Order: sequence, then C-alpha cells, then structure tokens
Amino acid sequence: MKVIALALLASTLSGFILSHHMGGQGIWAWVRAFCEAATVGALADWFAVVALFKHPLGIPFPHTAIIPRKKDNLGQSLAVFVRDHFLDPQQLLDRLKALDPAMRIGQWLSQPEQAQRLSRWTRQSLLPALDLLDERAVKAALLDALRSRLANWNMAGTAHEVLSLLTKDGRHQVLLDESLRQLGGYLDSSDVKLRIAKMMTRHAEREWPKLLKMVDVVSSVEDISKKLSERLAAALVTELQDVLQEPDHPLRRDYEAWVGEYIERLGSDPDLIRQIDNIKQQILEHQHVQAYLDSVWRDIMQLLKDDLSSEQSTISQHLETLFQGLGQRLQADDALRDALNQHLLESAASMAGSLRTGVTEHITRTVRNWDEKHLVRELELSVGSDLQYIRFSGTLVGGVIGLLLHALVLWWTAFSG
Repeated sequence: MKVIALALLASTLSGFILSHHMGGQGIWAWVRAFCEAATVGALADWFAVVALFKHPLGIPFPHTAIIPRKKDNLGQSLAVFVRDHFLDPQQLLDRLKALDPAMRIGQWLSQPEQAQRLSRWTRQSLLPALDLLDERAVKAALLDALRSRLANWNMAGTAHEVLSLLTKDGRHQVLLDESLRQLGGYLDSSDVKLRIAKMMTRHAEREWPKLLKMVDVVSSVEDISKKLSERLAAALVTELQDVLQEPDHPLRRDYEAWVGEYIERLGSDPDLIRQIDNIKQQILEHQHVQAYLDSVWRDIMQLLKDDLSSEQSTISQHLETLFQGLGQRLQADDALRDALNQHLLESAASMAGSLRTGVTEHITRTVRNWDEKHLVRELELSVGSDLQYIRFSGTLVGGVIGLLLHALVLWWTAFSG
C-alpha cells in the first residue's frame, strides 16, 4: 500500500510537470490544476501520517514522532482507560452477580462429560505433582522441614490449649461418664468375670498353695474365686453407678482436681514441659521412627501413583461422582447456591482493588519498556492499509479542490471581463 501511495504521488507530480511542459493551456490547464493540488494534498497527508510515528525525512520538525515521544503518556492513558472502563469494581460485581456463577458452575458440573473431563484433568495434574514430591531431594527437603517444624513445636503449650478447650464447661465430665459406663458394662460381662476368677485362682495357687489345699477340702477353689469375682464386679459396678449419679462424688472431685492441675502444669511447669519436649525429641530422632515414616511415605506414594496411572482410577471415579453430585446439588439447593455466590462476590470484591492496581501498573510498565521502533512498527501494522488510504484520499481530494479552484478562477475571469 505504501508503494501504491508513492506511485500515485509520482503520477500526480509527473502530470504536473507534463502539463507545465505542454504550456498549461486548454485541457492541460485542468490537468495542471488537478495534479498540482493533488501533489500538495498527497505531500501534506504523507507528512501528517509519517509525523505520527517518526520524524519526516529524519528532520526533527516540531510536534512530529508523536507516538514515540508520547509513549509513556500513551501507556498511562491506556492503563487508566482499561482500569476505569473494564476493571471498575462495581461494574465487575454487578456483572458477576447477574451471571449467577454458582448456577453456571452447577450446570457445567452436572453434565457427566464435564465432570469426567474435570476428574481426568485432576488425575493427570496430580501425577506430575506426585513425581515431584517423590524426588529424593524434594522428599528430603519436605521431611527436613517437617522435622524442623516439629522440633520447634511447643508440644506442651499446644496440649495445654487443646485440653483447656476440651475441658471448658465441664466437657471432660461427659467423657468421664461415658468411660465409666463402658467400664461398668465391661465388668458386668460374664466373660470378664470368668477371666477374673481364673486370674485369682492362678494367683492364689502361686502365692498360697498350702492354704488352698486346706480350703479345697471344704469347697472348690474355682467356686470360691468365681463367687469372689462376681462380688468384686458387682461392687465395682455399684460404685460406678454411684459416681454416675452423684455430681459431687469424691471421685469426680479428685478427677476434676487432677485434670485441672495437669493442664495448669502443662502451661507453667518447666520440668514437665522439658520432659515432654525430651520425649518429642527422642521420638523424632529415633531411627525406627524415621524408617517407619519413610516406609509409610513410599507405600502411600506408590499406592497413589498406581491408582492415578490407571484409566480405571478409583480416585478419578470418586472425583467424577463428587463433581457431578456437587453440580446437581448447586442446581437444586437455593441456599447453597446463594452462599457460594455470596462468597464469590466477596472474593471478587477483595480482589478487584489489587487487580485494578496490578493491571494498571503492568500496562504502564509494559508500554514504557517497549522499543520505540518495535512499537511504531506494530502500530503501523495494526492500523494497516487505512494509513495509506489517508494518503490516497489526500491526493484525490487535493486534486478535486484544484479543479474547483481552477473553475472558480475561470468563472471569475469571465465575470470580470
């Protein structure tokens, strides 16, 4: 297009020279008027087009090479335009709210092929991640980081906080009640009574063999042991029932005092804290513990890899069912959909500010770092042939104006004469 525009300029200039050479009379006067004005129009528009991108003929005329000279301002203006017209937080939120994203997500996930595609993508993404985690250096770094975290972990302080929470409002008394109920049921079992009787018989035979020979004359040792075990179990069960029924039972008071004292020591007793920390360090440094953790790591990683490598992956099938079920639930459950939409809107609102700032800075920085020649070239190619059509139009409009002016001169000459 540049070549055509240049050829058009050359043709008008040639016509002007030819018409002047032919005397410029008659028809040649009209040719000269057209070509003269067309040449001026073509040169003026060429200058205007070139001045946008560079200095015409390399001469630094004032107010030329506008785009390279205003490149930074252009980037800033473009960034502000995008920020204000495309990234306005309220407009984004209104648009997002009108889209009802939760419903769209539900409709998409409820389609079996989409749930299958998502689960397949998840499975394919997890495999490289597992390979990375199983690399020797990565695994060693993860395990070292975990050991470092555990080594610096205040285990006693954490136990103090957790137990304080668990015992708040008498929750530990509920645990005691349930433990006593389970123990009472266990002691009242006939199998347990029989085991206690046998244990008592073995102990008596070992400790008092002569006495048992005398007793055995009157009654069977096993019968006596059985009766004793039943009475012992009955007494224990009765005592447990008393504890369950009496909120102020001595056992409860002792239990309450012991738990409270122990929790307090976990937070303030240096000796107990040191003992717990020593136990933790011994466990972490024990070779069997490290070997066990390493073997568990290998087994888990291999199990996951084998499953995810299979086209019939159990994990993938569960994910597919999960995604499809979630999609159906989102379509049917208005409350769940409203909750998800609300969270999405809140997240978008919190991101909008940083997004606007980040995009604005990115556009400004990117345009500022562009090479001027590259920028000019890209803009010329983007605008394309329209730039040359400006030169074509200037040439033709100039020529027509030249004809009109020539006609006006002839009319004025005839009118004056």
